[in-house]
Amino acid sequence: MEKQKNSVGRRKEAVTRVFLNRGTGTITVNDKDYKKYFPLVYLQNQVERPLKTVEAVDKFDIKINATGGGVKGQAEAAMLGIARILVEVNPEFRPILKAAGLLKRDPRSVERKKFGHKKARKSFQFSKR
Repeated sequence: MEKQKNSVGRRKEAVTRVFLNRGTGTITVNDKDYKKYFPLVYLQNQVERPLKTVEAVDKFDIKINATGGGVKGQAEAAMLGIARILVEVNPEFRPILKAAGLLKRDPRSVERKKFGHKKARKSFQFSKR
């Protein structure tokens, strides 16, 4: 791998751009360490999951630009972006990551509000008389 690779991960409204270089295993999100950016341990585990699955935790330096959505959406978008970029680096990782379900884009997002309703499905209060 001679130059920097990049990939995109999305989840709900969150979009992450992931950049990968050979290195020692540092992960930065928006110029902060990912453990500072994602203070909850389960979100840190989400970000690390693709690397742990292919046993490449200390082989790559990863830089992530995250925008939109909430913290959880950004963590899951980062997970997808990292998984996609690992497949780009080494196609042999594909079956392992696919079996772990890490290459699947989660399509669930907020349903749009309809006219004549308060929210997507909730109606205004109905009074017969």
